[in-house]
Amino acid sequence: MTLSGARLQQIARDTAASLDDVSNGRPFTPHLDVWKVRDKVFLIVTDDDPDLQIITVKVDPHHGDALRRDHDTITVGRYLDKRHWISVGPGAGITTAFIEDLVHGSHELAGEHRTSGRS
Repeated sequence: MTLSGARLQQIARDTAASLDDVSNGRPFTPHLDVWKVRDKVFLIVTDDDPDLQIITVKVDPHHGDALRRDHDTITVGRYLDKRHWISVGPGAGITTAFIEDLVHGSHELAGEHRTSGRS
């Protein structure tokens, strides 16, 4: 079963909210729901376009390359460094467990780099 964009986004939000040291707000624009761990962004949920219901998460560059190659609805990150971020929309292979894993991984990556000054 393919997730709808709204469901994909809600799973990402619910997963992020369950993690440690997380804050949430809209610091950039009212249309971007931004989740941070220790002041580092790890999830952006895009609310500005009902036809483009995506999330953006941090990934290892090699993992991101593989995910983009394997999934038509995964692209380079829409708002941040294109090497370290991917945007994910609904589509084949985008499951609840997949989204939960991406959010957990992004949270871990962002939390590891809290002293580097880079997102």
